[in-house]
Amino acid sequence: MAVVDIPGSKSITARALFLAAAADGVTTLTRPLRSDDSEGFAEGLRTLGYRVGRTPDAWQIDGRPQGPAVTDAEVYCRDGATTARFLPALAAAGHGSYRFDASAQMRRRPLLPLTRALRDLGVDLRHEEAEGHHPLRIEAAGVEGGDVVLDAGQSSQYLTALLLLGPLTRKGLRITVTDLVSQPYVEITLAMMRTFGADVRRDGATYLVAPGGYTATTYAVEPDASTASYFFAAAALTGGEVTVPGLGTGALQGDLGFVDVLRRMGARVEIGADRTTVAGTGGLRGVTVNMRDISDTMPTIAAIAPFADGPVRIEDVANTRVKECDRLEACAQNLRRLGVEVATGPDWIEIRPGAALPAGAEIKTYGDHRIVMSFAVTGLRTPGISFDDPGCVRKTFPGFHEAFAELRRDIGQ
Repeated sequence: MAVVDIPGSKSITARALFLAAAADGVTTLTRPLRSDDSEGFAEGLRTLGYRVGRTPDAWQIDGRPQGPAVTDAEVYCRDGATTARFLPALAAAGHGSYRFDASAQMRRRPLLPLTRALRDLGVDLRHEEAEGHHPLRIEAAGVEGGDVVLDAGQSSQYLTALLLLGPLTRKGLRITVTDLVSQPYVEITLAMMRTFGADVRRDGATYLVAPGGYTATTYAVEPDASTASYFFAAAALTGGEVTVPGLGTGALQGDLGFVDVLRRMGARVEIGADRTTVAGTGGLRGVTVNMRDISDTMPTIAAIAPFADGPVRIEDVANTRVKECDRLEACAQNLRRLGVEVATGPDWIEIRPGAALPAGAEIKTYGDHRIVMSFAVTGLRTPGISFDDPGCVRKTFPGFHEAFAELRRDIGQ
């Protein structure tokens, strides 16, 4: 059995950094993710004047409930969607002039539902080039609060950004959501806000956030469930066994639900109080599965689908088309490079295994870390797979290739 130490959750680290910066006092984050995304978020906070102290195993952040310490700043968000979406909301609660820009990849990703909602709340915000995209500038004067309507059908991060802002407003927020994808990520946000002392509740499609700010605390970041998916899938595909400590029945992350898809495909799954184990049973079954709530793990299932005993159809994943790349199309094109029959629609992909196993080929990564890590799993059964940009895993897991090589040895591949 392989025991794999997974780095801290990207989603939790980003939320914790926002909450720590906004809280009254000094917050210590233990086991935060150290990657390009989280380093970019921390760099953005420092640019805004927050103190971020770091040791190998923990970060300390001096909170500023009144907002950024500087009144003029230009923040570069790199490729990080959480950085690019959360930090403008944090800056809006302060007082000053703040400009946000990002990489070409992040500039392409949509932002308009969030920025429209911020404008509806009275925030002076303008997009400098394409409407609804970075770069943008905010002339911040605090946020009064009140009622706002939000479409979060493209990304739950729009809702999370507003929720995180809520306690920093003068009157609180009442957010009515017309559409929402990836609901489990919102549940992470709500749980973490409460840990930092916020009063937030949901009433159907409406979220009620009271004013009052946040209180500093010590917060342990759990392992990243999305990253764990590649190691769990490796076990299911090869007949090996993988245990990930730190992810169990109390985990915040909805992406741990990925193992339920593996169970449906024939793997043996055990979820304990503080760990999860997946073991392969010698084969994979074809399935039809709705992955709307765990769409970041869609490429992982797509990558092992060619080895199933029947078609694998993944539905309700339209939002994967507006991630770091069009992940649905990227998976389809790469599977076809391997000789696999694939069909796609606006929000679905169907992989149809053939008599012959996939053949080796170079995977086009589109600069997307999840495409690399997913097709690395395919490579456990398909010799000759390579990547045009293997280093893009630095976004969330700089040591992925070394960890996966160790796993390969442990499970005898």
